[in-house]
Amino acid sequence: MTFLSDELLFFIDLYLNLILGYAILIMSSYLILAYLSAKELRSYLKKNSFVDYDVLLTSEFAPKLSLIAPAYNEGFTIEENVKSLLSLNYNNYQVIVVNDGSKDNSMEILIKTYDLELTELEVHSKIETQKIRGLYRSRNAAFKKLIVVDKENGGKADALNAGLNIAEYPYVVCIDVDCILDKDALLKLAKPFLESYGKRIIATGGVVRIANQCVIKNGRMVEVNVPDRMLSRIQVLEYLRAFLLGRMAWGRLDGLLLISGAFGAFDKEIALLAGGYSTKTVGEDMELVVRMRRYMLENKLPYSVSYIPDPLCWTEAPEDFKIFKKQRSRWMRGTIETLSFHKKMCLNPKYKLLGMISIPYWTLFEFLAPAIEFIGVVTTLVFLVLGLLNWHFFFLLVLFVYTFAIFFSVIALYCEERTYHKYPKQADFLKLLLAAFIEPFYFHPLTVYAALVGYKDKIKGTSGWGEMTRKGFTKK
Repeated sequence: MTFLSDELLFFIDLYLNLILGYAILIMSSYLILAYLSAKELRSYLKKNSFVDYDVLLTSEFAPKLSLIAPAYNEGFTIEENVKSLLSLNYNNYQVIVVNDGSKDNSMEILIKTYDLELTELEVHSKIETQKIRGLYRSRNAAFKKLIVVDKENGGKADALNAGLNIAEYPYVVCIDVDCILDKDALLKLAKPFLESYGKRIIATGGVVRIANQCVIKNGRMVEVNVPDRMLSRIQVLEYLRAFLLGRMAWGRLDGLLLISGAFGAFDKEIALLAGGYSTKTVGEDMELVVRMRRYMLENKLPYSVSYIPDPLCWTEAPEDFKIFKKQRSRWMRGTIETLSFHKKMCLNPKYKLLGMISIPYWTLFEFLAPAIEFIGVVTTLVFLVLGLLNWHFFFLLVLFVYTFAIFFSVIALYCEERTYHKYPKQADFLKLLLAAFIEPFYFHPLTVYAALVGYKDKIKGTSGWGEMTRKGFTKK
């Protein structure tokens, strides 16, 4: 009996130390990434302060871009969003809106607003997609950049592939049609393609911000506000951490695995050679970046993936838990599928930093983290019921994690205030600061639960995006 008790005590101590060790490991990695992000952000802002984007705007060397915006049941926002895309501060670009078999009035709104008519347009189908029902151009010369593709429903990846087939220009910018872009977004996104020396830039990503409660006028952001609802307000903090303190560092290391599907630019030739977007995953944005990088590494071609810290894109975040759960469970399924498709890259020195650091990191701290946390909570409850919990250690651990979570959010807020300062109202800053204290108890458990739903859905074989209801932007 004494032996059993000693063995049990050893197991409890081992468990607590493993949990503490994992917590320290993940927090240390966050601090390292934050440090690298701060250095890269400072360097970028210093270098960018000397850039005259008007020169790029008029330059004959400015790359030609094809914007591809898949749309499915986007009737609430599609008019404003297409206006935003057509009024960007850039010369050589076209806008391809792909209506992916919408069941609402999206197509009717587009035809009426932009005076569209059926047109003959030669399509070279390099990637197989669902049937295209019609191609539309505007009778109005003001909308000459616009092409609307009406096709049968095949999902977002299929719609993006249809856009790749139709795109006329060497670089494609893939965006969510529910996004609002900064007027200089294309100028800033195109710059890395001109700055590459010796390495081919195959993809560039930009920062995505939350547009809930913001005011939009004629497709332009005219007033930035912090969302009223706590769920979407905390997502503002989450996006600040992810983009300013995470992807900046991975961009510096050239180890980015993900260019947000909401806004990213790609070398069309490499995207097509890699096979385009995969219709076998709901994480097509992440999977394409990994596959393009894998293609370049396997063919021993020098390349790089760039990242722009400017807040270039504004999107609508879920405001109720039902939609939020669908979104985050889908993100987890996409992560699982991408890591599964490319598992041979993990800890494989052939794939350099991508295989030795990026994919293992994503596996340990993105894919496995919710499962580890759930197991930790269940085990802690069991210890509590059996009276085996070391309360002193437990409270110290909880306090340590909670303090770090707030500290990390405050760092993100500080970086935002010292750089782009998109929330100038003191009340908005205080709202975000308050959200940082609430997040660990409210938002974080929801994300863990949604990720667990993603595990379950993947095991059950659930596929597809599911309905993502939009409320639309506040118009002025």
